[in-house]
Amino acid sequence: MDGFERRTEEKKKKVLRAAFDLMNTDTGIENLTIDAVAKKANVGKTSIFKYFGSKENLIHEVFIRSMDEMGEKAKKIVEKNASFEETLIAMSQNKIDYLEKINKQFYLDLMSYYTKKEDSGFTRMMETYTKQSLGIMLDLFHRGRKEGKVDLKYSDEFLMLYFQAMIEGISNPQIYEKILPYTAEWTELLLKGIAPRQ
Repeated sequence: MDGFERRTEEKKKKVLRAAFDLMNTDTGIENLTIDAVAKKANVGKTSIFKYFGSKENLIHEVFIRSMDEMGEKAKKIVEKNASFEETLIAMSQNKIDYLEKINKQFYLDLMSYYTKKEDSGFTRMMETYTKQSLGIMLDLFHRGRKEGKVDLKYSDEFLMLYFQAMIEGISNPQIYEKILPYTAEWTELLLKGIAPRQ
């Protein structure tokens, strides 16, 4: 990467950081303007349009980066090969940490964008993210079985449907608006629900 490309990447990062900071407020994306992003990032509006094309594309990129960040942390947690419970709790804590870092309105905007967006690129990215999450959970459930923490009577198919139903349920606006404070309880209930009976 030459000096020009490096400076361009740095500018893009500044724009994305500024857009995230402006979106991560009580007003969310509703009042976001390219003027405000340009001023906060200390770059020209033409640079923003050159890099992203439109305000919609900029918002799209901010949401993608946000999801990527959480996904990368989840992969690192799984790679540590800790016990089933420790891994599930760490993944839950990762989600809690993410939710504490973002404004409630940002989360609501992200979920609304995900559930209503016709953009096939964003939809594909979310489908890929969901498939990766399901793959991680399947590996985790296998680990849980080996450790005696997941009841053997539950098939892979059932566990994946159970987990997918939870994900899809959380994607419902009537649920995702209320579930934020209950992430830890959600994980505890999942652990207890699939554990072998004593």
